Amino acid sequence: MISLELFGTAGCHLCEEAEALLQRAIAREAREFTLKTLDIADDAAWLDQYGVRIPVLRDTNTDTELEWPFGLDELHQFFNPLT
Repeated sequence: MISLELFGTAGCHLCEEAEALLQRAIAREAREFTLKTLDIADDAAWLDQYGVRIPVLRDTNTDTELEWPFGLDELHQFFNPLT
């Protein structure tokens, strides 16, 4: 199972776009996912780390991150790095 976190914030149109794209990408994969959307405004450390980079997708199993902009191809590669 792939465990993902999407860092963003309320009112961020890029974050909303990234989440919608991510949902499409997950639906195409033949694997199970968990997805948490996290608001960087809820944690000072997240705000410092991601404040100017959101949206950022993080795989909690591997601690790898994918920064915006990304598309379906980049998400597929992120989910399947060895293909």
